[in-house]
Amino acid sequence: MFKKILVANRGEIACRVIRTARRMGIATVAVYSDADRDARHVTLADEAIAIGRAPSRESYLVAERIIAACQSSGAEALHPGYGFLSENEQFARRVEEAGIVFIGPKHASIAAMGDKIASKALAGRAGVHTIPGHNAPIESPEEAVSIARRIGYPVMIKASAGGGGKGLRVAHRDAEVAEGYVSCRNEARASFGDDRVFIEKFIEEPRHIEIQVLGDAHGHCVYLWERECSIQRRHQKVIEEAPSPFLDAATRRAMGEQAVALARAVDYQSAGTVEFVVGKDRSFYFLEMNTRLQVEHPVTEFITGLDLVEQMIRVAAGEPLSFTQADVRLDGWAIECRINAEDPFRGFLPSTGRLVKFRPPPEGNGVRIDTGVEEGGEIPVHYDSMIAKLIAHGRDRGEAIAKLREALNGFVVRGISSNIPFQAALLAHPRFVSGAFNTGFIAEEYPHGFHGAAATGEALDFLVTLAAAVHRRYRERAATISGQLPGREQQIPGEFVVALAEGAGWREQAPVAVIADGSAIHVAIGGRSHRITLPGAVRDIVMRGEYDGLPYSAQVERLGLDYRLSRNGTAITARVLTPRAAQLLALMPVKAPPDLSKVLLSPMPGLLVEVAVQPGRSVVAGEKLAVIEAMKMENVLVASRDGVVGEVLAKKGDSLAVDQIIMRFR
Repeated sequence: MFKKILVANRGEIACRVIRTARRMGIATVAVYSDADRDARHVTLADEAIAIGRAPSRESYLVAERIIAACQSSGAEALHPGYGFLSENEQFARRVEEAGIVFIGPKHASIAAMGDKIASKALAGRAGVHTIPGHNAPIESPEEAVSIARRIGYPVMIKASAGGGGKGLRVAHRDAEVAEGYVSCRNEARASFGDDRVFIEKFIEEPRHIEIQVLGDAHGHCVYLWERECSIQRRHQKVIEEAPSPFLDAATRRAMGEQAVALARAVDYQSAGTVEFVVGKDRSFYFLEMNTRLQVEHPVTEFITGLDLVEQMIRVAAGEPLSFTQADVRLDGWAIECRINAEDPFRGFLPSTGRLVKFRPPPEGNGVRIDTGVEEGGEIPVHYDSMIAKLIAHGRDRGEAIAKLREALNGFVVRGISSNIPFQAALLAHPRFVSGAFNTGFIAEEYPHGFHGAAATGEALDFLVTLAAAVHRRYRERAATISGQLPGREQQIPGEFVVALAEGAGWREQAPVAVIADGSAIHVAIGGRSHRITLPGAVRDIVMRGEYDGLPYSAQVERLGLDYRLSRNGTAITARVLTPRAAQLLALMPVKAPPDLSKVLLSPMPGLLVEVAVQPGRSVVAGEKLAVIEAMKMENVLVASRDGVVGEVLAKKGDSLAVDQIIMRFR
């Protein structure tokens, strides 16, 4: 076994690898860029080595520096994590040639699966189902149209070197094929330096289901069941689970056996994932093989009881697998949410800055958190947006969903925006709960973006009850303050009005009666009475207690006179008042929102990489004005209407804050 390994990555996956290595008694070496000097993975490792400036192309993607760090530290092996250089065949080869063990598949296996066209041909020879299509580079739009007609519409045009949704188009008619062919080639050439494209049949109502495989250097290979990854937004996974609620035992076994056959065909020696698209009739077809550890590997670890990072290390050290296919268990259900630094209420734009508060829920009882950040840390603009993974395991799918929802209710992130409200809403959606979804689920259910789950019915009753109960506790605390004037002591009324904010006004007022009864508070609202307990301190953001005899978790923050309350993806801003104060509030004028039609604001924190217009320039609606780069994404800002640029207040290279004015219009 290795004595020391280097982790050629950052963030939560670097911390994840370090945790397993430490448990195995292996020393670890971290590498870091200038932006990650104080990052969590740096402090967790036994030693750390700087490898360059903040942009990944000048640090985490520079093979020479990573190999040199490995050699200078005396590390015998290198774990690449995922992303960056993890699936780079040349990097794996250079690591091997330097006498360092690559904790992953051999470079030849990576090369065999790295090309989508070549891998499909290899899969077909191995007896793996492949999607009907033209598995060779296409030379012209006319050839693309001819092939599409032969396969039958709809078809998918894909770049051979594509990934992450780039170089991919769906076409339902000849004109869309010709246009999509040109777009895919241009996009692939710009993104990957490889403009080869191919065409395959588009599977309707598709699911994205992948099989985890594990092979060693002694000819053993097993599959570790499947992961359901169909909940996606713009081809990026959002929620993953194991097993899939869609597969039956026969399909599961057939997919697993074909995945193993493909792994054997390339002499696969490590953990890897074979991805399939599955039709509504449970027909399944090979998509690609990911020759690395997957982001969503914890759900497989929960249901099998295996540590996949440990298995990768043991295989790389030359050990045979210690179990057979018959030994692989399938215990319960596990679901994972990716917690991303993005604002779901602003089109999921990246959110960067300081983590003023970062307090994940407690681990244990089937709840696990993988993260690479800490409270007070910085979320830089240079890397992807994922800051944590929240995973829950239960005896069945219903229990796993319930645990995950409660854990999300207790997950505190402040200082930046996160997608926690969106994740909570997804977990409560009837289609998700029933398992009746496919890869189009988010686009179908949220075609105009996410605007929050509506606070109605029982959900609204709970939040109003909680607001009234918390306010009662604040008043009780105020009543204990010493030095109050005789006859003017703080009084605690039994009746309040909870006013709910909407925009710049207050849309609704709910009269409530509040009575304290020992450790519990009784709140009567709309003819209904609720009993709620608040065992924690009112200063705590996360409240946990019982509501009508059932446990709950929710978040409450006092913001001046108001309370911000949220649970299960539903949130309200409430003001708890005496009846007389509520009457006066209803008479207050509503402040009109500011006119922003003549300014261009930065919708996110990021780097201004281009200013496309100058003062005095006339612009038309839809014309590019500026480009902001954040978290490896370029965001083009366009004019919303015709106008004339008055002044430009930011320049190329500036770091922008959210809502910072970039330019004004006349």
